[in-house]
Amino acid sequence: MTTRRSTPSERFDRNVQRRSAQVLKQRVLEQQRTEFEKALAWAAEQDAIERAAALIVSARRRYLIGHGKSLSYASMLAVDLSAGLSGVHLVDGASARPLDVLSDIRQGDLLIAVSMSRYRRETVDAASAYVRRGGDLVLITDADDTPLSAHATAGIVIGAESASYANSPTSVVLALHLLATLTIASSKGAGRRLRDRDDLATELGLYTDET
Repeated sequence: MTTRRSTPSERFDRNVQRRSAQVLKQRVLEQQRTEFEKALAWAAEQDAIERAAALIVSARRRYLIGHGKSLSYASMLAVDLSAGLSGVHLVDGASARPLDVLSDIRQGDLLIAVSMSRYRRETVDAASAYVRRGGDLVLITDADDTPLSAHATAGIVIGAESASYANSPTSVVLALHLLATLTIASSKGAGRRLRDRDDLATELGLYTDET
């Protein structure tokens, strides 16, 4: 049975309410320093990110899904992966919908799900259905007993403790940055794709620092 996680309002009552700005700032900074050091130690000792990167590199098509705050993480990872890989699709409910992905699973496809506490039902239902239909799942989450843990081919479990009302993004962003870096470094065509994108960005005048 999945352990119950606290809600934002409960964390507000416990961590934020009736504290001065100075005290609260120091508490958050100290907690974030501890959390980041733990994340660095975990990443150095574990090979979960390497295993997930190998699956992403070898996939034919890569779909990323998340809801709520997790959609922001999935979107960030999709942007970083698409810089060096083709076949990267964000399942955002507009350009790509869960129904579209589930009805067209092919050999070599991979779903990357970001599912952080409190585990949005839409992500759990779509990812579970994806696995039931024979697809592989890379799970990025914050505990070992989440609703999708048993379904994952590979899982990255990231701490997200916080001294605020919101769960901390620090360790999540670090893990996603490492995952994207190791994935692109392992892709044979990534260098050419990155160079082509640089040339196209210049041609289209996308950035203000280019003439």
